[in-house]
Amino acid sequence: MLKDKTIVLGVCGGIAVYKSVELLRLLVKAGAKVHVIMTRSAGEFVAPLTFQTLSGHPVHTELFNLLQEMEIGHITLADRADLFIVAPATANLVGKLAGGIADDLLTTTLMATKAPVLLVPAMNVNMYENQIYQRNEGILRGAGYHLLEPECGYLACGWEGKGKMPAPATIVEHAAALLEPKDLLGETILVTAGPTREAIDPVRYISNHSSGKMGYAIARAAQQRGARVILVSGPVAIPVPLGVEVVNVVTAEEMRQAVLAHLEAATVVIKAAAVADYRPAQVSATKIKKGSDDLMTLPLIKNADILAEVGANKGGRLVVGFAAETTDLLENARKKLLSKNLDLIVANDITEAGAGFDVETNRVRFLLADGEVENLPLLDKSEVAWRLLDRIARLRGH
Repeated sequence: MLKDKTIVLGVCGGIAVYKSVELLRLLVKAGAKVHVIMTRSAGEFVAPLTFQTLSGHPVHTELFNLLQEMEIGHITLADRADLFIVAPATANLVGKLAGGIADDLLTTTLMATKAPVLLVPAMNVNMYENQIYQRNEGILRGAGYHLLEPECGYLACGWEGKGKMPAPATIVEHAAALLEPKDLLGETILVTAGPTREAIDPVRYISNHSSGKMGYAIARAAQQRGARVILVSGPVAIPVPLGVEVVNVVTAEEMRQAVLAHLEAATVVIKAAAVADYRPAQVSATKIKKGSDDLMTLPLIKNADILAEVGANKGGRLVVGFAAETTDLLENARKKLLSKNLDLIVANDITEAGAGFDVETNRVRFLLADGEVENLPLLDKSEVAWRLLDRIARLRGH
């Protein structure tokens, strides 16, 4: 979580500076307090006023600026930082750091900080592959700096290859991972997410409104807190979280097979997927044509209950289920908790505002096997994931 963290964002001169503007916006949106240091050449691409407006703080540009030095100073900037990000980091900046050169505000502050530093290189592919540059990267890695590799693609200089600055959202994910406590280190967490689809014919299928956002938020947060995460995902339109092992499935039976295949390795199982309870008894090999009858009968057969099967073979694992209900929330969730041998169930009433499918928020209750119930207010799903993992960490003795 980046909320209330102080981040110093260093911006070097390069065409990728436009991505730094979006990076700043995302950091601020996540609740971070961001102070920006720009090199002189960075100001040739984007005016400091842009960063000042988005951050809500003056932009720092000069090492010897009496007003800035009086207000905050490069040492104060270095000391107050929880995390230092340089994006884009040019070959010049990387070379200076590797050589111990501190001749401007950005390099001086970097040399003075004890916060973790995340460098995001962006440059021409030939510069990136240059042996001297690669040596400098190696020096910085050895000194404890974190470097996020550039992506491959078409570059602004006209070349194609490695050198593109990654998407701002990817940088934010790396930044969050650096600041998370690693209290789930040693755990292997198996998470299911999204819907399943049960084919009727080659065109149609039975499914539900699950977006997968809750399960993906849990997987992302667990990985950032040090766990090995295996994510069994139904069909969703969400990028795979950084560092998470994903197994893509479509049907309930495919999800069951994937869960059972990875169950032995798991110490914690979190079943956040909305699995279809039934599937068509027979799948038509061809598209079913509209007939003259007003009614169509579609025989269904019950799918295997994956959560019950996991609960019956729990062993020493901690097993968490989800209950999305429309009536008798606590009663139905408690029945599910007990009948499926769960340690904890996350219950939500999908008829409540902000707690249904395909939204960014959720209002949930944690029901534990010992009878305890914790009611959470309406929260962003990432915060719900964080609270759930706090509970799991305590139950696992962390």
